[in-house]
Amino acid sequence: MAQAQTTESPRSSPPAAKLTLPTLTAMVVGSMVGAGVFSLPRRFAEETGVAGALIAWVIAGAGMLMLALVFQTLALRRTDLDAGVYAYAKAGFGEYLGFFSAFGYWASACVGNVTYWVLIMSTLGALWPALGEGDTVLAAALSTIGLWAFFLLIRRGVKEAATVNRIVTVAKIVPILVFVILALFSFKADVFAANFHGADYAGSLFDQVRGTMLATVFVFLGVEGASVYSRHAERRADVGRATLLGFLSVFCVFASVTIVSYGLLPMSEIAELRQPSMAGVLEHAVGTWGQVFVSVGLIVSVLGAYLAWTLMAAEVLFVAAKDDDMPRFLRRSTAGDVPEPALLMTTLLSQVVLVVTLFSDDAFDFALDLTSALSLIPYLLAAAFAAKIAWPARRRGELVVGLLATVYTAFLVYAAGPKYLLVSFVVYAPATVLFVMARREQGRRLFSPRELVVLAVSVAGAVVGILALALGWISL
Repeated sequence: MAQAQTTESPRSSPPAAKLTLPTLTAMVVGSMVGAGVFSLPRRFAEETGVAGALIAWVIAGAGMLMLALVFQTLALRRTDLDAGVYAYAKAGFGEYLGFFSAFGYWASACVGNVTYWVLIMSTLGALWPALGEGDTVLAAALSTIGLWAFFLLIRRGVKEAATVNRIVTVAKIVPILVFVILALFSFKADVFAANFHGADYAGSLFDQVRGTMLATVFVFLGVEGASVYSRHAERRADVGRATLLGFLSVFCVFASVTIVSYGLLPMSEIAELRQPSMAGVLEHAVGTWGQVFVSVGLIVSVLGAYLAWTLMAAEVLFVAAKDDDMPRFLRRSTAGDVPEPALLMTTLLSQVVLVVTLFSDDAFDFALDLTSALSLIPYLLAAAFAAKIAWPARRRGELVVGLLATVYTAFLVYAAGPKYLLVSFVVYAPATVLFVMARREQGRRLFSPRELVVLAVSVAGAVVGILALALGWISL
C-alpha cells in the first residue's frame, strides 16, 4: 500500500505513472459509459419521439465529434499544456477564466459522481423500497459509505485505479450490447411508428430536440478524458487517438439504446419508468431476468465511471495548483502519485451535493442536468481556444472544426435555459475565494480590470440565482 507521505514542490513530486493507448482509451470510454446510458430511454421519452431523437443524436454526434477533434488537435499542437480543458482556457483567455474552467470542470465531475450513487440506490430500490429512487436518507447514508470507500481505493495509487478501470470498462459494455440485441429481437414496427412524431405532451420538433440536449451532453461527458490525464500518457500522440477511439466506440451504442427503446413501448409509458429506465424496457421485452441483468450491468458500469471521473476531477485541481491557479495545498501528492488533498476535496464536494439532492424534486435529473450545465463553459472556452490558435496559423481545417465546436457549445448554453445557468453561477461565484487564496500566496494583485468584469458578471448571476431560488422562480 502506498505511503501517506506527501510532497509539495513540483520538482520533488514522484514521477508520473505512464499510461498506454488502450488504458487511455479505456479512461475515455469508462468515463462516458456510466449512469447516463442506462437513463436514456426515459430521458428522451420525457421530451421527444423518434424524429426528435434522431435529429438530437445527429446534432450531438456531430457537435461532440468536433469537440473530440478539438481535443485531438490541441493535444498535438500544444504539447506543453496538461490537464486539457483547464489549461486550454487559461492559455487562450487568461488566468481567471482558466480558473473558472478548472473549477467548473471539477465541480461538474463532482456533481456527476452523485448521479452515479443516486442511480445505484434507485436500482436497488426496486428490491429494497426504503431506498426509494435514490433520494431517501438511507440511500444517502449508503452512498456516503461508497464515496469514502472509493476515496480509500484511489488513494492507493493511480496505476492500481487505472488498471481496475480498464477491467471494469470491458465488463460494463457487454450488458449494454446485449440490451440492444435483445431489444431488436422484440422490436415492434407499429409501436415504433406510433412514437415517431412524439406523444401529445411533446412540444414542437424544435422544443423536443432542445429538451434532449442536456441529456446528450451528460452521456458524452468524458470525451476529453485522455487530454485531462495527458501528463500520464506514455506517448503524447496517444492522447488524441484515445479521444477519437473512445468517442466513436460509444456514439453508436448510445444512439442505438435510445432508438430501439421506441420500438418496445409507447413513449408515454417509457417516460413513466423508474430509473434506470433501460431495465424497465428490457423487462417488458424479455421478463424479470432482463431487469436483473441490466441492473447488475448498471452497478458495474456506474462504479467504473465513478472511478474514472474521480481520478480526472482530482487531476484538474492538482495541475491547476501546480500552475499557481489554485491554493498550494492542492499540489501535494502521495508516493503513489495520487493528489490526495485534491482527491479529498473532490469527495467532500460530492458529499455536499449528495445531501442537497435530498431536497430536490427529482434527485437524478437535477444532478444530471447541473452536471451538464457546469461543463459547458469549460467546453466552450476549449473550443474557442482551438479556433483562436488556428486563425493566425491559417490552418483552415482546424479553424472550421474549432468554430463548429464553439457554435455547438454555445447552442448548448442556450438549450440549458436560464435555470441551470443561474444555478451554475451560484456554484461558480463563491469559488473565487480559492483564486484569491492562490493570488495572495504569490503576493500578486488580486484582479486585473478585465478579471473584475468577469467577477462582476459571475457575482451578479449568483445573486439573481439565489433570489430566484428563494422566491421560488426556479426550483431544484
